[in-house]
Order: sequence, then structure tokens, then C-alpha cells
Amino acid sequence: MTWTVLENTGPWELGEGLRATPGGFVAVDLLAGRLYRLEPTTLLASVPFPLGAVAPIQDSDGWIAAADTGIAVLNGDGTVDWLARPEDGAPTPMRMNDGATDPSGRFWAGSMAFDGTPGAGSLYRVDDDGTVHTAMDGLTVPNGPAFTPDGRVMYLADSARGVIYRVAVDPSSGELGEREVFARVPDGSPDGMAVDTEGCLWSAVWGASAVHRYAPSGDLLTVFRLPASQPTSVCLSPAPPHRVLVTTATHGLAAPCPADGRVLTAGTTAGGYPVVPFRLRRAGAAR
Repeated sequence: MTWTVLENTGPWELGEGLRATPGGFVAVDLLAGRLYRLEPTTLLASVPFPLGAVAPIQDSDGWIAAADTGIAVLNGDGTVDWLARPEDGAPTPMRMNDGATDPSGRFWAGSMAFDGTPGAGSLYRVDDDGTVHTAMDGLTVPNGPAFTPDGRVMYLADSARGVIYRVAVDPSSGELGEREVFARVPDGSPDGMAVDTEGCLWSAVWGASAVHRYAPSGDLLTVFRLPASQPTSVCLSPAPPHRVLVTTATHGLAAPCPADGRVLTAGTTAGGYPVVPFRLRRAGAAR
């Protein structure tokens, strides 16, 4: 696989949250609080707090976002509405990390401690009425989630523990079943993920200069090597010719290489799915 750098991307400190939206690919520079559209690279939003991941809101020019200590709506006019701040007042300083919508249009997002305190993080679910619920706790650095097209399976990485979980989901209610280990990653940390049209899971692997592709059984099918050491998220194009895109980071690197902190892309035979817009029935959140 031959990787190229998308023009005018980065170097970002912590690129994350790659998604294929109706308007094109988007990604964030998490710690800088910036949301970009790619090809060409355009700044869509800038906020004074960490911005983990976003999804478009149906019938709106806004975005739902895993941001700072909670869940926010980034409005098209640049204002911010907060749905909830569940990590305010936590025993250790926290921030939101990755997040994604499921096929039913709910938004899921994980939190983590700034200092990586084991088990301090949680996974939250945002329903279409704007309410935010704790779906899972005891996580350290949650990444993903990614969902099968029928919405019945969620994949969730706990990067610090080197594990990817598979969890059954009730598509109608969003309630979770028991989590089970889908794959363990001995070299590097599993990070952002995506499910392709062949039912396989792709995972960026932080610290290993690699993206892994897993069969639905959890068997590791392919290791794609990258020219950047810290891949953070992965996305596959829904329309042919199919490509895979990967965000990367310079965070913590004493001497970044030219590809570090950039968005990388390569051709592939597998396609992906566009992001499902978040469906917010609530008239508006309190500012």
C-alpha cells in the first residue's frame, strides 16, 4: 500500500475523528479545538477547549461534539450549546476523547483523565431527545466506537489496555450487553476505528506506525505499515475509487518525521460507510 499526504493537512498535534460526511471528509486537531473539512483543508470551527470528535446534526448546519468535559452542539453561527457536562467536578481532571453516531442516529462518546488515571473514563450515549446517559464506566482511554451497519454490534477500544471490545447493542433502545474481548494489540495501542463494507474492522494503532484490519471473528487479516508513528483514526471512502484515510499526531514526539501529524491516504479495495447524522428532536439546549 502506497501512502500519500493530503495537501495542507497539519502538522497537527493530535489529529483525530476522521469521518465521511455528505460534504466530504472531516477531522479534528483535538487539543487545539479545531474542526476541519478536508480536500481542500478548510477550518470549520475553532473552540477554546479540546474537541474529540463530531457528527453532523440532521437538518442543521451544526455539529454534535465530544468536547471538553461533555457533549456540545457547535452551531453554524459559531455559538456553542451544551447538552451535558458529565465530567465536571470529577476527582481528576477529565476530557472527552473519541465519539461517533450509531446507525440509529444516537451519539456515543468516551472520556478519559488528562493524566491517564486507570479506569477513570466512561462511555456516554446521547439519545435523540438530547439526554446524556452513562453507558459504560471503568475505561481508561476509550476510542471509537465503531458499529456494524445493522447497529447490533459496537466495537470499542481501550487504548491504554491494548484491547478492542465487542459489545452487543439493542438497536431500538441503545442498551448494551456484556462486553467481550474482540482483539488484543500487543504492539502499540488500538485507537480510532471503522467498519468496512466487507464487515471487517480497521483500527489505527498508536505507536506502531500501523493500521490493522480484522475479520469479524477477531482474526488479524492485514497490517498496513505507515510512514507516521502515531496513527489515531481511520476512515474509508463510501464511493469508489475507494481510499483509506488516516489521521496522525505529533503529540509527545521529540523529533517528528515529515508524515507525523498529517492526514495520510492510500487506495484500497474495501469501501466504508458515511457518517449517520445525529437526530436531535430537542428544540434546543441551554447555553
